[in-house]
Amino acid sequence: MAAAGAPRLPRVIDELVSRIEERFADLSAQMVDPEVLGDRRRAAEAGRAYRQIEQAAQLAAQWRRAVDDAAGAEELLGELGDESGMREDLEQARSRAAELEEQIRAAMIERDPNDGKSVIVEIQGGAGGDEAGLWAGDLYRMLTRYAEKLGYKTEPLEVSDGKYTLEIDGDGAYSVFKFEGGTHRVQRVPATESAGRIHTSTATVAVLPEAQEVDVQIDPNDLQIDVYRSSGPGGQSVNTTDSAVRITHKPSGIVVSMQDEKSQLQNREKALRVLRARLYEQALADQQAELAADRRSQVGTGDRAEKIRTYNYGERRVTDHRIKLTAHNLDQVLEGELEDFTAALQADETQRLLAAQAAA
Repeated sequence: MAAAGAPRLPRVIDELVSRIEERFADLSAQMVDPEVLGDRRRAAEAGRAYRQIEQAAQLAAQWRRAVDDAAGAEELLGELGDESGMREDLEQARSRAAELEEQIRAAMIERDPNDGKSVIVEIQGGAGGDEAGLWAGDLYRMLTRYAEKLGYKTEPLEVSDGKYTLEIDGDGAYSVFKFEGGTHRVQRVPATESAGRIHTSTATVAVLPEAQEVDVQIDPNDLQIDVYRSSGPGGQSVNTTDSAVRITHKPSGIVVSMQDEKSQLQNREKALRVLRARLYEQALADQQAELAADRRSQVGTGDRAEKIRTYNYGERRVTDHRIKLTAHNLDQVLEGELEDFTAALQADETQRLLAAQAAA
C-alpha cells in the first residue's frame, strides 16, 4: 500500500512535461526533414524553436526519472516499511522532482523570440555637448570589451565622432545586450573643464536584433542608393573616391549611411545589414507594441532625466536604476565587466515573467 501522506502525481506539471516531450520530438523530426531543410525560412524557424525548447526537454527527462525514482521508493516503502531503507531515497527523489518542476516552469517562460539572435548596437551622444560624444565613445569601448569577454565576435560598422554602430555576432547575444538599451548617464569632470566642475552628460544605446534575409525581405525597387565621397578622417582612397553609400528605404523613410570602408561594395553591404535590422525591429514594434521593441522607446530623447544607469566617477559608482543595483567598481565596469548587472537584470526579467505566467 502507498506510504501515508504520499502526494498524487502532479497532474499539471505532468501535462506540461508531456507537451514539452511532444514538441521536442516534433522539432527533432523537423531538423532532419529534407522538406524543411530545403526551405530556408522553415529551417531557421525550426532551428530557433529547437534551441529554445532543448533545455526544457532535458529537464523534463530528468523530472521523469525523479518521479519514477520516487514511485519506486514509495512502492518499496509501502511493501517493506522503514526496513527497506527507502524513506530517505523517497524524500530525495520528491525534493529533486519539485526542484526540477520549478526549473521546467522557468525554462518554459515565453521569452523574447529574439533572444537567440546576434545584435546591432547603435550608440550616440545625447545631452551634454562634446562631452556626450566622448561618453558615447567610452560606452562603445565598454560594450565591445564585454562582448569580447563573452566570446562574441564584434565588428564596427560605423565609428565617428559621437556616433558608433557595432555588430555583436553570436548565439544569444540579444539576450545579454538587450539590457543595455536606453540612456546611460555619466557624472564626471570633463578633461576640458579647468575649474574641476562635475558635468552630467548622456549617451543613448539602441540594441537591435539582427535580421537575416529569411526574417526581412527587401524589394530592391524600394531602395534609393546614393554614392558620394567620404568625409572626415580616413585613408587617401577613402576621401578621394565615391565609396560612401547612403541607402533610403522609400516605404519606411529609413536612411542608413556608411563610409568607413574603402570599398563601395563593403559600405553597401554594411548599410543593408543595418537597414535590415531596423526594418525588422520596426516590424516587431508594429506587430507587438507591448514588447517595447521600438527603437525610440529604448533611447528616448537622451535627456538627463531619462536614464537606465548612472556612472559616477567621483564615487567610482555605477547604479542601475531599473533594479536598484549599485556597485562601486566603475573602472572594472568600463573595462567590460558587466556580468553582475546582466545576471541581476536577467533574474529580474525571469521573476516578472513568472509572476505574469502565474497571474494568467
